[in-house]
Amino acid sequence: MTEAYVKQDIHNGIATIEFFHPEHNSLPTNLLTALTETITNAGTNDTVKVIVLKSVGDRTFCAGASLKELVQINDIDSGNAFFSGFANVINAMRKCPKFIIGRIQGKAVGGGVGIAAAADYCLATKHAAIKLSEFTIGIGPFVVGPAIERKMGISALSQMTINATQFFEATWAKDKGLYSDVYDTNQDLDDAVKVLAESVCLYNLEAMMEAKKIFWTGTDRWDLMLAERAAISGRLVLSDFTKETLKRFKQAKV
Repeated sequence: MTEAYVKQDIHNGIATIEFFHPEHNSLPTNLLTALTETITNAGTNDTVKVIVLKSVGDRTFCAGASLKELVQINDIDSGNAFFSGFANVINAMRKCPKFIIGRIQGKAVGGGVGIAAAADYCLATKHAAIKLSEFTIGIGPFVVGPAIERKMGISALSQMTINATQFFEATWAKDKGLYSDVYDTNQDLDDAVKVLAESVCLYNLEAMMEAKKIFWTGTDRWDLMLAERAAISGRLVLSDFTKETLKRFKQAKV
């Protein structure tokens, strides 16, 4: 596969939303927009009782934002728009009245960790290590930070933010509350996701909607807050530090 995509399949009340990008499932703006729209639409679809969010491949769930797109940012407006992409996905997941199960089969970096944290329930494999690498290029995990802090706590967020070159193992992420269970293989993971999703489909949909509101209590300001956080990153990406770092990265890739 070479063409990036977001697609959805609905079967027996389970909406499986799948995304793919050839560069380790990184997410450029167009895929983030598609993810936001697909999650929102699944939330209002009366035939859907639960959502499974997944990506393609064996060892990488999501490499975060598209660095190719990042290096092309040259003004505040495009910077804000770029970083608002993950803010919009997180807010769509937060507002979605259906439970979202995250299937995390491999490594998650930056925005990928934020998406996992915004899921209502995450299952992973032992290969699903996580990293917040933003400080290495002169920005920070400002947009995804609230979702990660809510799920894992400020201590875990600060550890990953400061130690930006380290992958934290899946078992560590489970201990911190990001993952509910960690499995040895993708097949074990898929079996567990299937059992859980089918069980959730038997619940009272109205009760689940009320529970989701309770789970996300205190996040009503996130539309504004995440937009403010996106503006911080949009400003920092234009800094001399980040421009020089991205220039070196681009030269190394040539």
